[in-house]
Amino acid sequence: MLQEINNTANFLRSKIQNQPSVGIVLGSGLGGLVDKIEAELELNYSDIPNFPISTVEGHAGKLIFGKLGGKNVVAMQGRFHFYEGYGMNKVVFPIRVMKQLGIKHLLLSNACGGVNETYEIGDLMIINDHINLFGDNPLMGSNIDELGTRFPDMSEAYDKSMIAEAHKIAIQNDIKVQEGVYAGVSGPCLETPAEYKYVRVIGADVVGMSTVPEVIAARHMGIPCFACSIISDLGVEGKIVEVTHNDVQQVANNAEPLMTKIFTELIRSL
Repeated sequence: MLQEINNTANFLRSKIQNQPSVGIVLGSGLGGLVDKIEAELELNYSDIPNFPISTVEGHAGKLIFGKLGGKNVVAMQGRFHFYEGYGMNKVVFPIRVMKQLGIKHLLLSNACGGVNETYEIGDLMIINDHINLFGDNPLMGSNIDELGTRFPDMSEAYDKSMIAEAHKIAIQNDIKVQEGVYAGVSGPCLETPAEYKYVRVIGADVVGMSTVPEVIAARHMGIPCFACSIISDLGVEGKIVEVTHNDVQQVANNAEPLMTKIFTELIRSL
């Protein structure tokens, strides 16, 4: 696997002029942030050696190199999910490639379901911790010592200094933000009312099908992480309604400009 990671990184390195310092992962309906990137190079995932292919509507399947907030960035417009049938090593493969390309920080976004009774559809939530309910972990199996230690510490999975800076940016721009815990589940079906209740009882504020594996892989490699969720639906008793993926995308599209502002200014501050 390390050879595949290095081969892919070498291929990408041969295509770019500037080494990226920040990696960005964009989820469902959130790909529009790339319009703000001064693009140097765009590559379809299908044209990148060893890369999986995104199969989810709303995930464009492109890797973009360029500048955002005055920094050299590499952005995934569309991510890979466990529910697509990919093993965890494939889900986090791009994060490991980004590390080999030289990123120093990783920013991630997602659309998710809110289980905190005070949240509203369209809210942004800064993630300060997570609960892994995938039943799997990208670090299972033999450890790759060249990437990180066998037992990585996860006491600060989400970087406190970036969280504080994001709050400052939100206040300056009059953007309402929540802060809380993200529960990661395998999907692909949305949760039952009992599952929503369970997730809330164990301490989560939102539930979704991504982000957690990528953050685990990044922290294994010592990369500080920041992640932000858009609340696309509610799993709160009395407020649960039938939701489609199109509904999720629409809410994400509407809230995206606010998240884009936070991401751009946060990257500028790094």
